[in-house]
Amino acid sequence: MKQLAEVHAELGYTVYTDTDESVLVLNGYTSDLLSDVMGNAAEDSALITIQAHKNTVAVASLIGIKAIILCNGRTPTDDMLASANEEQIAILGTTDNQFTASYRLAKVLGIVS
Repeated sequence: MKQLAEVHAELGYTVYTDTDESVLVLNGYTSDLLSDVMGNAAEDSALITIQAHKNTVAVASLIGIKAIILCNGRTPTDDMLASANEEQIAILGTTDNQFTASYRLAKVLGIVS
């Protein structure tokens, strides 16, 4: 478990939103299928995906996901950013692929060594 500020500082990913960085991130979930995310992702986690649109934020909001990490150099759309700022969900971006981002997040959270 780490504060969002620690997560993004250790990962060095781009931060696109102005959100509360004191929120705790407990885990992560990797998927591009939003119905899968709705059924399996945990509250207070970070979603690792390439889905860079506002529907991703809507699903994250329903579950209580604290951050969305966009992989493969994807950048958020303007409506995604507006929605994320409104819902207080952080959007981070990386050129890492989803496998690498998942491992790096798990390492930062102390899930793997």
